Amino acid sequence: MLIRSIVAGALLSTPLLAEEVNITPDTPSVTVETAGGTATISRIQDQTNELDGEWAQTSRACPPFCIQPMTPAPGVTTIGELELLDMLQDPDAMVIDSRTEDWFRTGSIPGAVNIPYAYVIDELAQLGCEPDFDGWDCANARPVALFCNGMWCGQSPTAIHNMIEAGYPADRIFYYRGGIQSWRMLGLTVTDKTG
Repeated sequence: MLIRSIVAGALLSTPLLAEEVNITPDTPSVTVETAGGTATISRIQDQTNELDGEWAQTSRACPPFCIQPMTPAPGVTTIGELELLDMLQDPDAMVIDSRTEDWFRTGSIPGAVNIPYAYVIDELAQLGCEPDFDGWDCANARPVALFCNGMWCGQSPTAIHNMIEAGYPADRIFYYRGGIQSWRMLGLTVTDKTG
């Protein structure tokens, strides 16, 4: 009886490193199309992996790095990782990394297109809008998801406000509030854009 208790105690204190780290119980990975070809998104399998550096940082000066609202504008839908994965697989949707190019080069979500927040209005044509005399006709705008560095980053909310002001339908905009920080925290695949 004592031996069985010792074995049971040892099993409970040992992490189950042999089990896979899936995205959901039935989804070990997701394949998406990117500008560079097919990419597989999965989670890091090393169950002892920890974030370090800037992605583990909890506090940043506010302003400018203030906590963002859950919904950046009326009509915009805030989404999580699973909904973002669905959008990455949807050929009609576009996932936009709205961070500046220097941040984008440090790594991004596979399949995301970099349109820095300050230039999003200049790129509305690739999102399905047509220029007209009053600005933009976005009747055929495609569904888009925007993200930036995380819930303390204002780049996506700024881009979203500018898009809506230019005529982009709010109900076709999705906001991944967790951004690259939450994506990394979950151990999901990040594409290194430097190499």
